[in-house]
Amino acid sequence: MAFSKFKDKSKKNKALLVNTQSNDGPVRVKLPVGREVIGVITQRCGGSRMIVSCMDGKSRNCRVPGRKRRGLWLREGDIIIVEPWEFDENKGDVLFKYTPAAVDRLKKMGKLTMDNDEF
Repeated sequence: MAFSKFKDKSKKNKALLVNTQSNDGPVRVKLPVGREVIGVITQRCGGSRMIVSCMDGKSRNCRVPGRKRRGLWLREGDIIIVEPWEFDENKGDVLFKYTPAAVDRLKKMGKLTMDNDEF
C-alpha cells in the first residue's frame, strides 16, 4: 500500500492512493534516433565502462557520461540505447535504460532481433 504525503485521512488522499496503484495504461517506448542503437550489456568493466552487444552486430566498449552517472544504475542484461562515437565505431556512450515493461513492448514491436536467449 502506498503512503500519502498528507497526514490526514481525507477522501481526497484515499482517491490519490487508489489512482497511484493502478498503472495499466499504454506503455510509450523511446526508440533510437539517428546514429543511436539498441544494445544489451554483456559485461561490466568497472567504473562507468561496460561491454555492450548492439543490434547492428557490433560489440562496443561503452561508458556512462558524467551527467548520467548517478542517474543510471546498470547491470548485465539491461537493454539500453547507445550512441556510437563519431571517430571510433567500437566505442560509445550510454544514453537511456529501458524498463522491463518497455522491453516487452519492444519485443512486440519486433525491435529486439538478436538470436541470444537474453530476451
